Amino acid sequence: MIVDKALWVIERNADQPLTLAAVAEACGVSRSHLAAAFASATGTPLIRYLRARRLSEAARALVEGAPDILSVALTAGYGSHEAFTRAFRDQFGVTPEAARENGLEPQALVAPLDLRPSAGSHLAPPRFERAGAIRAVGLARTVTFDTVVEIPAQWRRFMARHDEIPDALENAIPIGVCDPADENGAFAYVAAAEVARFMTIPKGLDRLEIPARACAVFEHTGHVSTIFKTYTAIWNEALPATGRSLADGPVVEQHNRAFDPETGEGGLTLWIPVTG
Repeated sequence: MIVDKALWVIERNADQPLTLAAVAEACGVSRSHLAAAFASATGTPLIRYLRARRLSEAARALVEGAPDILSVALTAGYGSHEAFTRAFRDQFGVTPEAARENGLEPQALVAPLDLRPSAGSHLAPPRFERAGAIRAVGLARTVTFDTVVEIPAQWRRFMARHDEIPDALENAIPIGVCDPADENGAFAYVAAAEVARFMTIPKGLDRLEIPARACAVFEHTGHVSTIFKTYTAIWNEALPATGRSLADGPVVEQHNRAFDPETGEGGLTLWIPVTG
């Protein structure tokens, strides 16, 4: 599992200036692939976890009496006492000096994650297709793995405006478009309708163009609320097993014909851009 590899790399090299790119390279995947895999499996962006772990180890050293705060800061990857103090206060609500003098509650420290094997989602192998270019108009917003619960409401707002979109493809099922997460776990999500051409875009909506691309096509058959379990299985196991890598570009979520927006049942098809 890619996330297990990433956790090992982080803990083994905690005294090195690790970055998302460095951890991804050690795991043999792209930055965007690792960012998606880690956040979908843990609910926390890798960079946030890495920062919290380093600061927790620094706090432990200070509570145990480390006399030189600058040395602790440098070991934690901070180039100055000031930068370390800002980050430390943001994480724990107190300065390094206060933590050394008064200690911290043990629960304030972030312990290493321990991802034990679980049943997870057992996916059928994907099929590989060349997806055609997409033109769409939709409602976009930036979300994080902490705020994905807001996506259903985003869909509700978009569907209330669906009929305003000129030249929407007749009988086309709306699509969700999900950009790769950045280092902080933020990504753009668009609830959209495909269009034949771009005419006047209704105020508050955005145009979206996706070029033709090679895709691994996975089926999510469960309730829509469990889709992140499927993504976790894709990023950590199913996609690496194909021998192909995640390519630049968004994932397209295509609701199946049987999908019922009233119940969330019926399944989705996930079009993952891949190299090769």
